[in-house]
Amino acid sequence: MKTLVLSVIIFCVSTFVANAQAPTENTLLWEVTSPGQAKPSFLFGTIHLICPADFSLSDSLKATLARTEQVALEIDMDDPNMMAGMMKTMNMSDGNELKKLLSEKDYARLGQFYKDSVGMGLAMFERVKPFVLMGPLFNAVLSCQPQSYEMALVQLAAKQKSEVIGIETLEEQMAIFDTIPYKEQLKMIMTMIDSLPQARKEFTNLVALYKSQKVNDLYSLMMQSDYGMEGNEEVMLFARNRNWVPRIKRIAAEKPTFFAVGAGHLGGDRGIISLLRKEGFKVRAVQ
Repeated sequence: MKTLVLSVIIFCVSTFVANAQAPTENTLLWEVTSPGQAKPSFLFGTIHLICPADFSLSDSLKATLARTEQVALEIDMDDPNMMAGMMKTMNMSDGNELKKLLSEKDYARLGQFYKDSVGMGLAMFERVKPFVLMGPLFNAVLSCQPQSYEMALVQLAAKQKSEVIGIETLEEQMAIFDTIPYKEQLKMIMTMIDSLPQARKEFTNLVALYKSQKVNDLYSLMMQSDYGMEGNEEVMLFARNRNWVPRIKRIAAEKPTFFAVGAGHLGGDRGIISLLRKEGFKVRAVQ
């Protein structure tokens, strides 16, 4: 009986400690300091695509970036070889093609949608990993020509002559979409084009949460999304978070760094902030 009671107490305390590491403040910008470091690094949550009307880089963020010596994005986006690397890694394995993965009816429906709503035919996408189709599809969801926080940060880094590096390689990121069945990726795309009004509403809610800087609410919305990870949270989010933390630790030890990753990676007790705190980092909200 005593053993059972003790086990329950340990479980409750462990759960409390884990949850206590998760962020509670509403901000996208965090100061990251490890014991013994004289200068802090910073962590910023991005949204990969957003309409220009909702895009904003605050003076506080720009001043913070100016205090660092390099910018670390999910991948190195100013690598001159990035497009060549993308071309090498974007195709499906084993000779798969969209026509082989979709019924004749669904293939025709997908092709018609891209022709009418995206202004592109499917021919150029015939052998690529289905997630690549999400890029042009977002233009139809957003009803605007979206901007990228990552590219804006690359430009700011160039102005202050800071190096841009990647936390993971392009090959690592693209390999994720070989572990998720191609048919599952296509199912997500078909679901989105069949329910564009709902997809637009969900993305509007996501942008509102992003602008209010509610990182935990953003994380919760991602977990519940009909157009997101669809049971692939481990490979797309949690495993990457775990892989990134020792790399962030090493990079931050070398020089003060401005880290910028998708905001969905920040929240929750398995997010970057919680994992860094468990590693002994002091992670403080910057308002």
